[in-house]
Amino acid sequence: MTPSRSTPVAALVAMVLIWGYSWVVMKIALRHAHPFDFAAWRVGLGSAFLFLLVKLTGRKLLLPRYRMAVLLGCTQVALFVALSHFALLKAGPGKTSVLVFTMPFWMIVFAHFLIGERMRGTQWIAVAIAFAGLTLIVAPWDLTSVYGSLLAVAGGAVWAISAVMSKRWPTPGTDPLTFTAWQLLFGAIVLAALAATTSDRPIEWTHEYIYALAFSTIAATAIGWWLWTYILQNTPAGIAGLNSLGIPVVAVMSSWVQLGERPPGLELAGMLLIGFALALLAWLNLRNAART
Repeated sequence: MTPSRSTPVAALVAMVLIWGYSWVVMKIALRHAHPFDFAAWRVGLGSAFLFLLVKLTGRKLLLPRYRMAVLLGCTQVALFVALSHFALLKAGPGKTSVLVFTMPFWMIVFAHFLIGERMRGTQWIAVAIAFAGLTLIVAPWDLTSVYGSLLAVAGGAVWAISAVMSKRWPTPGTDPLTFTAWQLLFGAIVLAALAATTSDRPIEWTHEYIYALAFSTIAATAIGWWLWTYILQNTPAGIAGLNSLGIPVVAVMSSWVQLGERPPGLELAGMLLIGFALALLAWLNLRNAART
């Protein structure tokens, strides 16, 4: 592949690995802090880290317009993070958190109606296989909390429509790094207000929590959201969303290795189906690119 084709693929792989492992880190962090306190700290510090990079690399600090940065900061960052963290608070960091990754299927629907992106032919086979794999991982017939599960699904829907809106109404002439820094800043303001009104216990500043906060700040928040912004600018929304299904696979495998949470047979089968679906999708994209 040419660099113009391989760079978005590399960004997708990096994002999947970072965000997949971040679920394990989040489980560790929530032992020591209220979910909204942790969310506000990691998003706020992530924004500060990106603004520092913007300054050090000589990029323009200001945006030509701020409408989409404010909108995405309030929805794609604040509302999505709040819903997913609240789902963890209500239902625990188990299978229900994986329900967030119904996002790719919401994104296919929203992208179809809002920006005219359509899956074609064999791509629908990959979608069906991936959906079957996600169903086996989530096991909706064995959910511990319906309320928490609905919150997680709502978080996935919010993430999806926010991503499609960024494709529908882009901000021309903006650097992804600068745009992400401002987006995280606006999201952090909302999350800080939410934490101030809902937190009911102090943060335990242990070594374990500091490590989890550092990883979540730099890798999962700053770098992860920067990669996601770049991917959306250079990849069709539906394809980007479907490839993010690799995240729960990495999350489950990481939990198995680090936390000893061995997945049952159905989850392993679901991961194999998702892996096959993503490989099929990648092959179809490469074939279409070669034809073009």
